[in-house]
Amino acid sequence: MSKLFLTLHVLAAIVAVGPVTVAASMFPKALREALAAPDDPRPVTTLRTLHRISRVYGGLGIAVVAFGFATASSMDVLGSPWLITSIGLTFLAALILLLLVLPRQETALAAVAGPESDLAQEPGGAVAVRLDARAGARLAMVTGVFNVLWATVTVLMIVRPGSTTGA
Repeated sequence: MSKLFLTLHVLAAIVAVGPVTVAASMFPKALREALAAPDDPRPVTTLRTLHRISRVYGGLGIAVVAFGFATASSMDVLGSPWLITSIGLTFLAALILLLLVLPRQETALAAVAGPESDLAQEPGGAVAVRLDARAGARLAMVTGVFNVLWATVTVLMIVRPGSTTGA
């Protein structure tokens, strides 16, 4: 059963986490393009797509955690330091995605979508969101931290330092 759970865990990580890291990484560049060409709708469409990918696949990432716990339980390694560290880093990455990356993407998207967008309007019809010059850089920074955390978790899952499970 361990092999099945491990296979599902790895597939879920590839299918769910991979698209989030790529889409979130592409968002700041698309934001710069949207800000540079405010009359061009293509970058805004790209931003909407990248945000949707980040949001939906971020939600699907819960399968990675579920299959990960099933794998660890079946391999009897739930108390291993490398796994506990991985769980902590995964939790931190999820918090960064939920509390920093996705809200900043939404704010940026609302700012570039224009006053005709539902995203950018308050009830009185005024534009509710404005970006400062460094918003894209800050978004790129928190996205980079998110991606480094996932890369670290991946290395820990492969190397499993101190493991006696035959890595």
